[in-house]
Amino acid sequence: MIGEIDCRGMNCPAPVLHVRDTLEKEALIDVTVIVDNEAARQNVSRFLEHQNYLVRSETFGDDFKVVGTKGDVGQQQAPDLSSPVPVINVRETGVKKIMVLVTTVHMGHGDDGLGDMLMFNFLKTLKEMGPELWRVVFVNGGVSFTAEGSEAVPILQELVRTGVQVSACGACLAYLHILDKIRVGEVTNMLDIVTGMKDADTVVTI
Repeated sequence: MIGEIDCRGMNCPAPVLHVRDTLEKEALIDVTVIVDNEAARQNVSRFLEHQNYLVRSETFGDDFKVVGTKGDVGQQQAPDLSSPVPVINVRETGVKKIMVLVTTVHMGHGDDGLGDMLMFNFLKTLKEMGPELWRVVFVNGGVSFTAEGSEAVPILQELVRTGVQVSACGACLAYLHILDKIRVGEVTNMLDIVTGMKDADTVVTI
């Protein structure tokens, strides 16, 4: 079965939710999703990949077409190493999963300069959680830590190398006009964030 899903005009996480609901109702071997922004293109592409589709995208006027094709296991597309790839199921069975949600560039209220210093020190110290640290998700102004020019990028890259999932809200990156400047982790959406909260044993919000 072949289908086309028009998600233009939808805000995050509506495109991913609409695609998910359509695929639950219809067994589509080939699916084309039309979106009108880069964040939606990345989020829909990653969702389809997680559903075992071979995915490619192309420009469609001012919009994007994300094309997914179901393939045999032996024909799965090699991962695109030029894009951040999520780390999945890297924790040992039985290890508690802590998700840290970073919502701002400052820690605490009062002096912003002090808050900046505290937040940077917090990110540097996250590794001390050890194997229980599962995901670090950035939303709102916090997404700037994952972008070009942030001194936190090398710290977060080290966390990724140890198996921690680092994600940044795509809608937030787009709103701040830094979607093309992300340098660590993967672009995510609100559905993925909420699902992560449900799967985590503990959610720490900063």
